[in-house]
Amino acid sequence: MAGIREANPDKEWLQVTGLIHDIGKLMAVWGEPQWCVVGDTLPVGCAPSKRIVFDAQYFAENPDMDDPTLNTRLGVYTENCGLENVLMSWGHDEYLYRVLNANTCHLPDEALYAIRFHSFYPWHTSEDYMFLCNNKDLEMLQWVREFNKFDLYTKCPDTPDIEQLKRYYGNLVEKYVPGKLKW
Repeated sequence: MAGIREANPDKEWLQVTGLIHDIGKLMAVWGEPQWCVVGDTLPVGCAPSKRIVFDAQYFAENPDMDDPTLNTRLGVYTENCGLENVLMSWGHDEYLYRVLNANTCHLPDEALYAIRFHSFYPWHTSEDYMFLCNNKDLEMLQWVREFNKFDLYTKCPDTPDIEQLKRYYGNLVEKYVPGKLKW
């Protein structure tokens, strides 16, 4: 997380987001199969975009594809309903987002958007599903993109001072997500 700290020294919340954003992957340790823990996310309840990582063959056995309501551009949603009103596919992002909302969490909406939507690549890389977005989503998109600069392939070759990192991030976690969490 050195990269995110160096680029955003004044945004502690973004640094905490970088630290915890993938902790939902613990579901795999608890026995969840890989397909429901990791991978790109997408809205359910409407037709999948052609830009998602899986092509149409992977949806062939999904009964939603035979439902005339769920197989349309908007599906069960209304134009510009807002992503907070959209049901996303299940994975580590959605799990942590729900855990944080069920506990005391002082992270700003920008952080919660980055956590929930960082694997929603068709949205933040190709601007797909924009028809579901409201003004808040459009404002938050810049933060999801900023966060994603540091999500993949930004490893630091230097060995960090573990004790210093524990102190630094321990204090930040306690500030933004205090106490014990209900998982």
